[in-house]
Amino acid sequence: MLRSGLVRDAIKHVLVDRVCETNARPDVVTRWREPLLGFAAATDPLFLELKRVVSPSHALPIELLPGARTVVAFFVPFEREVASSNFGGQLASEGWARAYVETNRLIAELCELLKGAFEGFGHETYVTPATHNYDPVTMVSDWSHRHVAHIAGLGTLGVHNLLITERGACGRLGSCVTTAEIEPDRRPEVEGCLEKRGVSCLRCVRRCVGDALLGAGSFDRRRCQDVLHENEAAHAAIGKADVCGKCLVKVPCSHGIPRLKERD
Repeated sequence: MLRSGLVRDAIKHVLVDRVCETNARPDVVTRWREPLLGFAAATDPLFLELKRVVSPSHALPIELLPGARTVVAFFVPFEREVASSNFGGQLASEGWARAYVETNRLIAELCELLKGAFEGFGHETYVTPATHNYDPVTMVSDWSHRHVAHIAGLGTLGVHNLLITERGACGRLGSCVTTAEIEPDRRPEVEGCLEKRGVSCLRCVRRCVGDALLGAGSFDRRRCQDVLHENEAAHAAIGKADVCGKCLVKVPCSHGIPRLKERD
């Protein structure tokens, strides 16, 4: 096993440095907060459970990379201004759509940097795209970043079916698989979602403009996809912005783990 502290520091520096560099670029509009990083053992039994929870075709780490020992997940949180731009209206704001496109590009860069860092330690790495890696018929991904990030200890899934981290849910996830063996992180003991904690909330459900969130974790993928396609058409000049994000903004879990007083 590699020295865990050494690898963690090196990988975190890769992430933080590139985010800081990108924040300073004049040609990039989006601004991000410091990313979060988590590790999971490739043999964690929860990966096998994803074949039941997500899809029978959901990949195991070893199916992506023979000899896989560790799964690395990271979360790049948006600055609050990105979220506030998306408060009103039926369509995603231009700022939110641009953040989606620019962050997907950033995640691709981060994954390649991580791959290079692990190669420097003498290990192979398999990277997956930030998005658009799902079956267009079933609309289910064979590698779910949000579920993988939960296994790696970055957060818990809310009623909106998205990951709530210590820096909230407004941001984007990335992950990769490596042959390096790194000590895994513990999963959170505190549920990030107020409703799942037994506190009345469901603000994300009420904010869903497509009526796709049905409460208690139920989710109509096709209704959500219709909204995403509408936004993609509206923001075609920005790039492939099939995004919405209304359920993530103006809710208690937008930028952190909500306190119990943050209820209706």
